[in-house]
Amino acid sequence: MYAVNVRDHFMIAHSFQGEVFGPAQRMHGATYVVDLEMRRQQLDADGIVIDIGLATKVLHEELARLNFQNLDEMPEFKGRNTTTEFLARVLFDRIAARLATGDLGPQALPAAGDGGICHMKVTLNESHVAWASFEGSLPVARA
Repeated sequence: MYAVNVRDHFMIAHSFQGEVFGPAQRMHGATYVVDLEMRRQQLDADGIVIDIGLATKVLHEELARLNFQNLDEMPEFKGRNTTTEFLARVLFDRIAARLATGDLGPQALPAAGDGGICHMKVTLNESHVAWASFEGSLPVARA
C-alpha cells in the first residue's frame, strides 16, 4: 500500500471535566503538530497517492477552523472533553468529508477497484513524547 503524509499545526485552549485529568481540568493551552496520512492500493494515472498541495491546503483549512479557539466555547464541543484522541477523530471525519466531496481531487475519491484513497490516519502530536491518532478505512463513494 502507498502512503503520503502532510503536516501542519494549530493552537487551542480548553479544559477537561473529570478527576482523571488532574490539573488539566483547569483552562490550559495546547499546540498540536498534526500528521495526515492517506493511503491507496495503487498509484493514480499521474503516479501519485494524492496531490500533496491539495492535501496540505485541505488540512490547513480544517485546522484553521480550530486554530486560536477556546474549544470550551465552541457549540459543537459543548459537554465534550476535547482530548487529543477526540480531536483526532474530529479532524479525520472532517477531512474524510472533504475527500468525499472531491476537494482533494477526483482521482483521490475512494472508489471500488480504481485505487482511490482507501485509508486515512490523523495523528495529533502533543509533544515529542506523546501523541494520539484516529485511523480507518474510507467508505467507497457511490456513483
